[in-house]
Amino acid sequence: MLRRRLTAMACSVVALGLTATGCGGSDSAGSATQKKTGEVTFWSFVKGSDKVAAAFNRTHPDIKVKFETVPSGQEYYSKLSNAVKAGTVPDVAVVEYPQLPEFATQGKLESLDTTLGPLVDKHFPAPVRRLVQLGGRTWGVPRDAAPLMLYYRNDFFKAHKIDVPRTWDAYRNMTERVKKADPKARGGVLYTDNPGLLSALTWQAGATWFATKKDAWKVSLDDAPSKKVADYWGDLARKDLVSSLSTLDPFWTSVQQNRTVAYVCASWCAGAQQATVADQAGKWSVAPVPTWDGKPASAMYGGSTFVVPKGARNSGAAAEFIKWITTDPAGMKAWVSDGTSSMFPADPSLVPVTKKAFPTDYFGGQDVYAVGSESYDAVVPGWTWGPVMGTTNTAIVDRLPKVAEGDVTLADVLDGAQKATVKDIEHRGMTLAP
Repeated sequence: MLRRRLTAMACSVVALGLTATGCGGSDSAGSATQKKTGEVTFWSFVKGSDKVAAAFNRTHPDIKVKFETVPSGQEYYSKLSNAVKAGTVPDVAVVEYPQLPEFATQGKLESLDTTLGPLVDKHFPAPVRRLVQLGGRTWGVPRDAAPLMLYYRNDFFKAHKIDVPRTWDAYRNMTERVKKADPKARGGVLYTDNPGLLSALTWQAGATWFATKKDAWKVSLDDAPSKKVADYWGDLARKDLVSSLSTLDPFWTSVQQNRTVAYVCASWCAGAQQATVADQAGKWSVAPVPTWDGKPASAMYGGSTFVVPKGARNSGAAAEFIKWITTDPAGMKAWVSDGTSSMFPADPSLVPVTKKAFPTDYFGGQDVYAVGSESYDAVVPGWTWGPVMGTTNTAIVDRLPKVAEGDVTLADVLDGAQKATVKDIEHRGMTLAP
């Protein structure tokens, strides 16, 4: 691959450890003398954020959090980017794990090294810390993890004497038996509009799509583990052993109509399914996600962090708010106070808080948090998100629908995303490792 020297972008590529002096604002959030009072503007699209802000305000009279709801997806990230340019940023904002490196490398976030860095070191496991600590600096504080789990219709499996798969070989066998038992039913889904699950499955297999080497980014969307996953899931899709569906209404409709009787998702799907397919209470169970060798291995599908955008006016009070909503039991209780969320805290010590709030009757009394904890403990270390994930994800999604049609292979999809990612990294003036 071509190498390109960092020029005007040197101050923005902080994720590579190039913590160059003179890069404005990189340490402005770290002053120990900053005030911890006043008004904090809070942007979030995460469900329950309004209740969390209200709960904080009731117990912290010296800080007033002003919550503003924002759209999710690319529309939100464009809004946040524009706010940084215009100097109209909130004091606290939500940023999902895949998008964090892009905002950090572009110099759009305040460093949290001295304000919240020690908190991150203390409360979060290494695989999650790696997602928010880039270039030796802390850019966000994790809110939730999203460990993979297998969801399956226990009544269907029992009726047809289908074993819950522990390996991916067994999973393939399961999908064949499901289709044979009911030609309209499928034992899995390859999403056509969301690259998140594909990313998680390659992560679980040991892939490392992105890494940093000295002052350069290494891009490996086509590495051996990724190709193995692509060949496997592409084959399942082409043979119609799993459905190819959108993650929104088409997927949930397939569950409601008994056409999807097993699928891989993250911990948050427990709450989503309970709310969306309420009439199937007691029919579903969860299990650890299958692995390639039968040994525990997992990854994360989703998850979010809270950041202080570059130019925030009250970063001292913002840090206090972030600390409370990510590591304080009272803050975590506020997130799940409505009893419908199955969010899995990134701070493992807070799992009892969310577990207590989530009812167990939908899953027949099963402790879904026990399975989630097992999966979280098994998250494969070493994963890093890249600096242009918007480009990477768009390149994947543009061609995903064609896999089931047989027009392209899933390996072709990843190869195209590799090329698009490399091109954009070069275009932005960042260095690429060979």
